Amino acid sequence: MYKVLIVDDEPFISEGLSDAVDWSAFGLEVVGTAENGEQALERLREAPADILITDISMPVMDGLELIRHARERLPQLKVIILSGYNEFDYLKQAMRLGIENYLLKPVHFEELHATLSGTVDKLNAQQAERPFGDDEIGILRDNVMYRYLTGRISPPEWAERTALLRIDLTKPYAAVAVLRAQGGAEAAYEAAEARFKEESAAVVFRDLEEDTVIVFGLDDPETGKAEAVRALESLADALEGHASPVRVSIGGACPMAEVGASYEQARKAQQFFLVLPDRAFVDYDRLPSADETAFPAELLSWDVYAKWVVAREQDALTDQIASDFQAIRAAEGLNPTRAKTAAIELVIRMKMEADKLSRGDRGEGFKEALERITGADSLEEVERAVQSAAQLSVESYSGEDLSPVIRQVLRHIESHYTEGLTLKSLGEQYHIHPNYLGHLFHKQTGDTFADRINKFRIDKAKELLKDSRLKVNEIARQVGYLEIGYFYKQFKKHVGISPSEYKGLL
Repeated sequence: MYKVLIVDDEPFISEGLSDAVDWSAFGLEVVGTAENGEQALERLREAPADILITDISMPVMDGLELIRHARERLPQLKVIILSGYNEFDYLKQAMRLGIENYLLKPVHFEELHATLSGTVDKLNAQQAERPFGDDEIGILRDNVMYRYLTGRISPPEWAERTALLRIDLTKPYAAVAVLRAQGGAEAAYEAAEARFKEESAAVVFRDLEEDTVIVFGLDDPETGKAEAVRALESLADALEGHASPVRVSIGGACPMAEVGASYEQARKAQQFFLVLPDRAFVDYDRLPSADETAFPAELLSWDVYAKWVVAREQDALTDQIASDFQAIRAAEGLNPTRAKTAAIELVIRMKMEADKLSRGDRGEGFKEALERITGADSLEEVERAVQSAAQLSVESYSGEDLSPVIRQVLRHIESHYTEGLTLKSLGEQYHIHPNYLGHLFHKQTGDTFADRINKFRIDKAKELLKDSRLKVNEIARQVGYLEIGYFYKQFKKHVGISPSEYKGLL
């Protein structure tokens, strides 16, 4: 993503812009804010940006002087001016410095969006003109493909990047495979690349966990997936004698627009090697699953357990597990095998969430819990294993697993979510640089700072929507959203429907 620095001597404007614009939709990321030109130059020295959005009239160093100094260091820097002054002299000076646009306050977001889109197009064009070496192309492909599978790249940037990198994913369907080596990951990547190098509809790259990922473009979901499976089984056989064991998994076939789901399935299938140690290849579609018609969906469900895990409510989680197993025992005609399968699914999901927090030291504990479930002769043994895994899951979000500053920030969000929270203000409060705080927060929680706040606020809004006496705009203000349009946007993003539609379902 391209980096953006916002400079304004009125913090509510810079912070408001940071929250009000969906930067990722443009392939952008706000990496910081500053209150004057001198502070902005310091920020640019610490973390160079691609786009500078600045006011003109500021103390210490004004915006025009800032642009001159910034361009000495970053000649390709794109600049957008936001100003409360509609004066021709300011505009003339700004135009001589070479800017993308001169926007007047209060900001008209349609004009700002159009300016951002045009600026990103110019940055993309510059990137396309720059020659890349093999290593750079590999790194860029890894980054672009991972963002595509996780839904973090805008359509314009995706189109530009696929043309630049000669990525062909124009088939109507796709299936994703993951190769994970217990050591020597490079050999697995090289083997996959050599096997599928000549197949234009197969893209090989490495994700953030250093796993090798293969995206298969398919004309037909059934026959195409079957061909991919045969090729992967052959590759798994070829890697079987490798010094570092390689495990290969594949997700289900799905429309290309939903390819991220297949990637998640392939990653989930990798976890099943914990209970299938003698296998080298796993197809997600062939894994045992809890039949929804035979096993109640509300029992042993991660969606129910997640709130207790993230909130580190061990007692509530223990009670929930006990309640679920009591319901399982009381259910007539419930197949015990389905209960074991559901327990395995739950523990695997717990492990996957713990993995996002980079807690590799918990892996053996989850593995032991899974082995106890698969070998259990009674529901009591299964229940004890799930309780053990649940404790590990809670510990992944608490205690030594989160640094003290992140624990403080999470508590601060829970207590002050209705206020205007920013990385800058919390960084000052806890004496840590905002950029590093944002990086640490994402690494340890798996969420960006903004996403965690929005998730928490939306959860609170859902609770308030159960009260029919409250209007939606009143609820938005109560949970910390001053702009009702932004509240609707975030609610639909996290819930899938609008607040009014959600209220109508209650």
